[in-house]
Amino acid sequence: MRTDIVHIGAGELTYEIRNIVNVGHKLQELGIKTHWENIGDPVAKGEEIPLWMKEIVAELAMNNMSYGYCPTRGMLPTREFIAQQVNERGHVQITPEDILFFNGLGDAISKIFGFLRRTARVVVPTPSYTTHSSAEAAHAGDRPVTYILDPDNNWYPDLDDMERRVKYNPAVAGILIINPDNPTGAVYPESILRGIIDIARRYELFIICDEVYHHIVYNGKKTAAISDIIGDVPAIAMRGVSKEMPWPGSRCGWIEVYNADKDPMFKKYVDSILNAKMVEVCSTTLPQMAYPLVVSHPEYQNYLNERIARYERFANIAYDCLKNVEGIQVNRTNGAFYMSVVFRDGVLNLEQTLPISNDDVRHHVEGLVSGDNISLDKRFVYYLLGATGICVVPLTSFATDLPGFRTTILERDEKTFTEIFNSLAENIKLYIESA
Repeated sequence: MRTDIVHIGAGELTYEIRNIVNVGHKLQELGIKTHWENIGDPVAKGEEIPLWMKEIVAELAMNNMSYGYCPTRGMLPTREFIAQQVNERGHVQITPEDILFFNGLGDAISKIFGFLRRTARVVVPTPSYTTHSSAEAAHAGDRPVTYILDPDNNWYPDLDDMERRVKYNPAVAGILIINPDNPTGAVYPESILRGIIDIARRYELFIICDEVYHHIVYNGKKTAAISDIIGDVPAIAMRGVSKEMPWPGSRCGWIEVYNADKDPMFKKYVDSILNAKMVEVCSTTLPQMAYPLVVSHPEYQNYLNERIARYERFANIAYDCLKNVEGIQVNRTNGAFYMSVVFRDGVLNLEQTLPISNDDVRHHVEGLVSGDNISLDKRFVYYLLGATGICVVPLTSFATDLPGFRTTILERDEKTFTEIFNSLAENIKLYIESA
């Protein structure tokens, strides 16, 4: 090409969560039975959508309006429903005009970071959910600016580290919070959230809070919606139906904007996101129409509670299987449905392997890990996949230098789930001891 057509941030767009699926499918072709523990899709893992929920969607599908465009901001009755839920708690007041729907939160993330001035940075957690960290890095054409989630302290944000990143980098304009967290499964106490808000207030920043898992919290932990404690700090909360209902295929998420009137620059930025949506006409109509009917249904909370109880039980099984394995650090998952495991310093090297009985699979894995530039945790993940069929994601794919892996706790069959995590524990030991 006579002119460079590649965006300055193209190299920052990576998504190992799905990239590893290509490796898994290739090994399946070679005879490996795969356990997909890489993607947080409850439906793909066998979640049974209750009949009453299907009936709501089916009845709406008979309504011609569900096939049409919706207003750019989203369906007004749904936005009124959401605004009422926020306002009833009484901490911050919003109107339906402060709510904007997107084609999934991936769409929201792309626009929220994409319409920032290139020189304005949002400090993101490390480790961090790849869609956030990649989008923030891509908009700036540089590596993400990060604050530490501390594996020695339940994966809570290190507020001292966060303040240093803000204080000594005047380009930082915002702070990203993911609560409950993906990839770690941490749930942040209100005191931590208030500490982050205090930093934002003192340094005149805005906050982005991804709360898509807000209602999936267990093991006795409690947290707060950012709207309940934000005070007068400008903020954007992200919500959606993909994980909670769950309906990931709906591609339906929204943002709630708080305190846009408190800062004219923040308001202008939010308006630019709305203007970008105007070009697209609208987002998904059917799930927007369904959302208020589903979450206000008399069976909804019971259904959600049953799922939460199962995640709690499986989170504790996973933790019990891995907690005594030498060479790794693991924290109990308390929200969402992910667990991140860290290999301790110096445990991994380029000589370690796992026995793979299928020669074709072994040759393929050996080809994948050849060379010195592969990360040590990705090397483990490939050997694990070839030896056991367990597909997890290297932790270094989540904007962190910590070697490890992220797995889900979505498997519905308790016997199979326990076997998977016992196998994980056994193969971690084998791998560490192999060289």
